[in-house]
Amino acid sequence: MLDTNKKQPRARWLAGLALGALMLPAAAHAETLQGALAKAYENNPTLTAARAGQRANDENVPIRKADGLPSAGAGVDYQENLVLPGNAFFSPKRTLTVGGQLTVPIYQGGAVKNAVKAAKYRVEAGQADLRATEASIFSQTVGAYMDVIRDQAIVQLNQKNVSVLRTNLQATSDRFEIGDLTRTDVAQSQARLALAEGDLRTAESNLISSREAYIRLVGDAPVDLEQPPQLPNLPATAEDAVAIALNNNPDIEAANQLVNASRSDIGVARATRLPKLSTTLSGGYNNNLNSVTSATSENITTSTQAAVSLTIPIFQGGRPAAQVRQAQSRNSQAIEAYVETERGVIAQTRGAYAAWQANEQIIAATEQAVRANALSLEGVRAENSVGTRSILDILNAEQEYLNTQVQLVSARRNSYVAAFSVLAAMGKAEARDLGIEGGALYDPEVNYKRVKGKIFDWDDDPKPQQVATDTRAVPAADASVPAGDPLNPQ
Repeated sequence: MLDTNKKQPRARWLAGLALGALMLPAAAHAETLQGALAKAYENNPTLTAARAGQRANDENVPIRKADGLPSAGAGVDYQENLVLPGNAFFSPKRTLTVGGQLTVPIYQGGAVKNAVKAAKYRVEAGQADLRATEASIFSQTVGAYMDVIRDQAIVQLNQKNVSVLRTNLQATSDRFEIGDLTRTDVAQSQARLALAEGDLRTAESNLISSREAYIRLVGDAPVDLEQPPQLPNLPATAEDAVAIALNNNPDIEAANQLVNASRSDIGVARATRLPKLSTTLSGGYNNNLNSVTSATSENITTSTQAAVSLTIPIFQGGRPAAQVRQAQSRNSQAIEAYVETERGVIAQTRGAYAAWQANEQIIAATEQAVRANALSLEGVRAENSVGTRSILDILNAEQEYLNTQVQLVSARRNSYVAAFSVLAAMGKAEARDLGIEGGALYDPEVNYKRVKGKIFDWDDDPKPQQVATDTRAVPAADASVPAGDPLNPQ
């Protein structure tokens, strides 16, 4: 449920982008990264399902508490004796019996206390898992957002390349007609144009796939995506990133809480060989419904009993010890799983940081290569006009220029996604960190506090309703792209 009283502090790293969208009338319907993340936060079914799963996990605490609370029950029995024995002169023909019992557990060897502790630890682990799911969905959304921007740029570059090659082919054909070029030159231009058209179809297909992936995650079509803002608070070194990740990564927190829970499970297992003490109060009411006519017999009787029960296990075939050893082994397993998780987070953080740094260098190198290839293409065309370069040289230069442009937009996408992955590994890519707008953030602690003390047997929640929106009404994605410079978007 939504926390209506508490808003967690948020780094408003996307607020400037939202303001910029308001200041641009032409971009009134443009989508920002902040808007995409807000939609995913509200509507992504993986995330809404994880929240429901955590609410189910919360219920384990009152379930375990119930084992230590009193229990009461009642029974009603009506019996009609259709045929009585011949010598049963004082047997009733019909009987109504009402009984009730109250049982109060007093001591159960610590089983309830440890089971409740284990359930609480697992609630905390589940809350950490929910944070991890949130960060994962945001990372996927950022990747899908950047994929659409990248693939739009690649389609634009390929469209431009096809247009240039068509112009080249026309010019080559005209020069062939006047005998300035050979049929080989024309064939080379035709072949390169055919390949470029095939590359354009592939790029358009990739763009449609990226847009459909975006729709799956966000629940809405990507319309006029704006360039994302710079990510703040990125670490200066991989060691800094790892240090923060070890303190904040939700996977590590979840693994740690599971270690604590498995340790409490050992106490639950040990309780199976300890004494158990309980008290019982019961009462009964019996009415023969005036079916006994003897003056010496009572048609109505009542009874009340109070008892204290002490159960002392003496021998259980080795079951308790096996359960303790099993719980201890599972605790060892949880400890090793924690170490594995920690290793994975360290590797993930270092790998994402290395990818981010590498792509930053690739961007700088590729920008230089784009500028150099642009000059080279201009020079080759000039040299061709004086007869020192062939048509094939022009085609090769154009292809090199296209390749470096595609590499540049891909490197920009990869760098941003890798940088966001660094934040995610550090535990800094959740809604509370990203300035998600649109209302109070989902706080799993609210539901836990709501249910942890409930003891009424009929205190159900309302009928479950779908939260995530479906995408049936969202139109199928196409490969249309906006006008503009793909390498210098506004």
